[in-house]
Amino acid sequence: MKLLENKKALITGAARGIGKAIAIAYAKNGADVAITDLKIDDDAQALVEELKGYGVQAKAYASDASNFAACEELVKEVLNDFGNIDILVNNAGITRDKLLMRMGEDDWDLVLKVNLKSVFNMTKAIHRSMLSQRSGAIINMSSVVGLSGNAGQSNYAASKAGLIGFTKSIAKEFGARGIRCNAIAPGFIETAMTDQLSEQEKNEWLKNIPLRRAGKAEDVADISVFLASGLSSYVTGQVISVDGGMHM
Repeated sequence: MKLLENKKALITGAARGIGKAIAIAYAKNGADVAITDLKIDDDAQALVEELKGYGVQAKAYASDASNFAACEELVKEVLNDFGNIDILVNNAGITRDKLLMRMGEDDWDLVLKVNLKSVFNMTKAIHRSMLSQRSGAIINMSSVVGLSGNAGQSNYAASKAGLIGFTKSIAKEFGARGIRCNAIAPGFIETAMTDQLSEQEKNEWLKNIPLRRAGKAEDVADISVFLASGLSSYVTGQVISVDGGMHM
């Protein structure tokens, strides 16, 4: 039996990277999948067709996770199309890396809005539905930087650390109603974002990883499947690092 058979999942920021890998892993495991991104381009539509190829329902929605009203409308639309939502993956996120002395207020506000407020927006929009069905799995994408901090990423680290506090609080609020909330903290993962780094920068990262390699988006997706499935039915309020041992 597939681990997510008959489950309905909503994944934000899923057009590419880690979100895309999670969507594919969910579809392979039998879940119907709704994906969102700011714009639904040809790549996103191609992903929808790929997901359908696994015999599941799939649809893409253009939506801004940092906008409270947009999240309310998105959840209404997904519930209308899919019937219910069993799994929410808050994956949308951005970086605006700068040393604090060069960081502007806009750099701070935008990262906190997209990375942290979006998680509040989506969880708030979906919570009534999950409370009513007395079940659900919420998975928030944090970062190893939210655990350890990193020079030049004070805005990003703050957003990802705040997300951990939010995750633990929601786990305590919703646990009695059968809703689990956990976070994943990826480390150095091969994505379009890390591809922009120089070879020297990549090598510096790798020196701090005991496994001496970068992770793949699929490594994060595998943990997301675990946290969404019955295999983790007694796991909530936790932060699972997927970082090759970078943060211990």
